[in-house]
Amino acid sequence: MARSIRSFSLIPIVLDKTAQGERAYDIYSRLLKDRIICLMGPINDEIASLVIAQLLYLQSEDKKLPIHIYINSPGGVVTAGLAVYDTMQYIKPPVATWCVGQASSMGSLLLAAGAPGLRFALPHSRIMVHQPSGSAHGQASDIKIQAEEIIKMRKVLNSIYEVHTKQPLEVSPFIPSCKYSLLDQGMPKISDSILTEEKSK
Repeated sequence: MARSIRSFSLIPIVLDKTAQGERAYDIYSRLLKDRIICLMGPINDEIASLVIAQLLYLQSEDKKLPIHIYINSPGGVVTAGLAVYDTMQYIKPPVATWCVGQASSMGSLLLAAGAPGLRFALPHSRIMVHQPSGSAHGQASDIKIQAEEIIKMRKVLNSIYEVHTKQPLEVSPFIPSCKYSLLDQGMPKISDSILTEEKSK
């Protein structure tokens, strides 16, 4: 499973001691035992499917214990990101989100979608929010349809940010263009706190 999640040629293997003896896990499967999901890299349909499957599995294991998603993503396909978002909102366990490195575009939306009080960023994390973009080809009528769809999607994404940041977008200066932040300053509340040391979950 981990090999399909990562393009790394080598996946670390760890040993876990159990009553039956030692068992070898790839590092991502071992983290999954601790209810940790790693969302690293661009968000596409394959990554979304794997994250969704892990969310559903962890819900089946325990409907109350929090699930932790670590995000280091430049963003990606909007529909793939929304599939992960909808699943996060659908399942019963609270989902904590952690920004490590960057949470850009759809990555920032998933960071914001964590449970209130459980959205974290490490000190040098970079968060970026922007409007959806796309390219249009074909006849004029086709281009018009595609442009209208992008505008509809922008409204959907803006409304999601508004729900989770508790700030009306009409007074938010960051939506018209890309907005970067190292410490989530000058943005609506996408993360709840900046962590400077490891804290107990």
